[in-house]
Amino acid sequence: MSELYKLRYSGNRVGGVSDEAVSAELARLGFQSGQIEALLSGRSATIKRRLDSSQARAYQHRLEQAGLLTHIEREDTVDSPAAEVQSVAVASAPARFDAAEPTRSMEQQQPTVRRLEPVEFTGSGSEFFGIWIVNIFLMILTLGLYAPWAKVRTNQYFYGHTQIDGASFQYLADPWVIFRGRLVAIVAVAVWVLVSELWPVGSLVLMGLFLPAFPWIVVRSLKFHAVNSAYRNIRFDFRGGYLAAFMAMLVWPVVAMLTLMIALPLSIFKTHAFMVNNSYFGTMPFRLKAKASDYYVFFLRIIGVVIGFAVVGGIVSQLVHPGAAIIVAIIGYLALFGYFMAGLTNLVFNATVLGLHGFSSTLSKRRMVWIFMSNSLLIALTLGFFTPWAKVRMAAYRASCTEVAVHGDLDSFVASEVKHASAVGQEIGEAFDLGVSLV
Repeated sequence: MSELYKLRYSGNRVGGVSDEAVSAELARLGFQSGQIEALLSGRSATIKRRLDSSQARAYQHRLEQAGLLTHIEREDTVDSPAAEVQSVAVASAPARFDAAEPTRSMEQQQPTVRRLEPVEFTGSGSEFFGIWIVNIFLMILTLGLYAPWAKVRTNQYFYGHTQIDGASFQYLADPWVIFRGRLVAIVAVAVWVLVSELWPVGSLVLMGLFLPAFPWIVVRSLKFHAVNSAYRNIRFDFRGGYLAAFMAMLVWPVVAMLTLMIALPLSIFKTHAFMVNNSYFGTMPFRLKAKASDYYVFFLRIIGVVIGFAVVGGIVSQLVHPGAAIIVAIIGYLALFGYFMAGLTNLVFNATVLGLHGFSSTLSKRRMVWIFMSNSLLIALTLGFFTPWAKVRMAAYRASCTEVAVHGDLDSFVASEVKHASAVGQEIGEAFDLGVSLV
């Protein structure tokens, strides 16, 4: 009778190893692309079964070198010698793993419930008005220096009134950190203006120095806002690197311009992939499942909308009056705005996953246009005092169209991340408040 073991992966990775490096190593070890994708998404799996102790340790060592942290568990013992696993020289030969879908533990093999958990926004315009008017008053009184505190109070209100499964989000930023970051930005702008006045060529030199620093600033901004956002006391995180940011924020936009915007959908896809794929909830990575082709299809539809309204405008101008074409152009612009904002948001959210959990967004293009236009009109008619109600109205609509596709038990998933993510967010860094967002 021989004791056998299995090798389990619970979603933990070796720190500092990129997805690309892990993927390459797993492919070299014999994993298929579907298996690699599942493991990179953080899916728990039994990678290898029926190993003796020496084989289990050897496989575990090989996987750790590839970037995956696994643990060894004992399997049921077997009495039949024919059922025992023959010893293999894994120490000298490349480890080859089962070329099948990674098996799950017995509890994971049971049917799991997949349900849609709605996102709820519980704030009200009248309640937020009290915060908003105090923020305005204090910013006027301090000549704008209160702006970081106003931003934190606003974010705390909207985060605190956005709920999933009865739990609210948290915004944990320190306004003093934002204040110091803005002082650095103000000093940088002042230096640039002064140099421009005294030495015009110097402004170009400073701009040349700023461009290479821009991706780093973007990464710091995304990192700051991620680690200061939390759900059920688990912080989010952003782990993008400088080179990836340089490609997404500078190289691909330049490629789009050089190709007369033919590569614009590809550029936006690369930016979204950079932002989503480097975002984490605790230690669990988000993943963007969309492809560049999805973005090209989206933009082809936008071009179709533009061409359609252009044709209608031309016909109206010829048959009715040239001035009527202006009305058609305004309607076309609003339709384009709604299609772009709602369609792009739906595309990104519906293609984003967090482990086995997914997201659903069903924003209506016409509804987005109506809310935007009516909000703008009411803000103008009330000299800005409708702004709190406008912000709450848009936030409530976005939340009402968003759902989380929960796979299994969300409480267990969160509890697991509490255990693994205790050190996440300790290094906050500088605040560069660029307001970078997906859509």
